[in-house]
Amino acid sequence: MGVRLTVVGLTAVLSSGPAKCLRSGRPQGQATYTPAMNAREWLAAYAEKLGTTPPSTEEFKTLLDVAAEAAHSSERVAAPVACWLVARAGIDPDEALRLARELGGDG
Repeated sequence: MGVRLTVVGLTAVLSSGPAKCLRSGRPQGQATYTPAMNAREWLAAYAEKLGTTPPSTEEFKTLLDVAAEAAHSSERVAAPVACWLVARAGIDPDEALRLARELGGDG
C-alpha cells in the first residue's frame, strides 16, 4: 500500500512501483489519469495560442535547470515564478541560469 496524496481533485498514489494518479472520488482500479498531451506538445499548443514559439530543446532543458535551482535554493513554489521572471526580464535562459546559480551559491 502506498501513500495517498490529494491535491485539488487529483489523488496520487505513491508506492515503490509506478505512481498512479486517480480522479478523486473514484475507486482505485477504475479511472487512472492519462494526460491528453505530453509536456512538449502542451507547450507547443500553448505557445501557438500566445502567438510565440515554444522553447527549443536546449532552452527547455535550461529553463528546467532554472526551475530546479529556484526550487532547491528556496521553496518549490519559486520554480514556476523564476521561469516567469526570466521571460519578464527578456534575458537568455543560459544567462538566467548563471544568475540563479550565483544566487543559490553554485556559481
